[in-house]
Amino acid sequence: MIEDKKLQNAEENISEEPKKKKRSLLRELFSFVEIFVAAFILAQLMTHFVLMNAEVPSESMEQLIEPGDRLFGFRLAYLFSQPERFDIVIFRYPVDESQNFIKRVIGLPGETVEIRAGEIYIDGSKKPLEEPYLPETWADDNDGYLFKVPKDCYLMLGDNRNISLDARFWASEALQAGIAENESEAQKYTYVTKEQILGRAVFKYYPHIESLLAYE
Repeated sequence: MIEDKKLQNAEENISEEPKKKKRSLLRELFSFVEIFVAAFILAQLMTHFVLMNAEVPSESMEQLIEPGDRLFGFRLAYLFSQPERFDIVIFRYPVDESQNFIKRVIGLPGETVEIRAGEIYIDGSKKPLEEPYLPETWADDNDGYLFKVPKDCYLMLGDNRNISLDARFWASEALQAGIAENESEAQKYTYVTKEQILGRAVFKYYPHIESLLAYE
């Protein structure tokens, strides 16, 4: 009887082994699914509330940012602070907010910005703004511009000024698009509001990793 009982217990243990392995496999599978779901949710939260992914289509910020470069913008950069001059920012294009642009902050709220002979002067300063980041001599559309930046707005220019579609032209673009009836009404499209700024460009990750903060 004792031997029969031992044999029965042994058979029961053998029959339990596949069940234990199955339960262990299921636990591992559920654990993997939990990790995957948590990672997916975290990625969604990061891309919707912290980081934004952008691909640059134009040459307006050459040579710092080339067409086809991919970069991350930090959405929370201005949650507790204001954009500063020379920041590189991603924003909704004032003339067509379905498009995102990336430019450099040049004029701050309340400032007067004048462009004369390829030089920028802030609030009547006799000394022009130093811009070592320009990739080449600014020769086109480089004179005769005067901007009075409204409250809570910013003046944006591209680094590659000879081809950049930036604040110099947005009022004309608004008139051509028919969203402004006259030049006076079109002037508001020259500037980017704080609400239109999506984030600060922080680094490129393709085709190579490079911080953009060193160029501000």
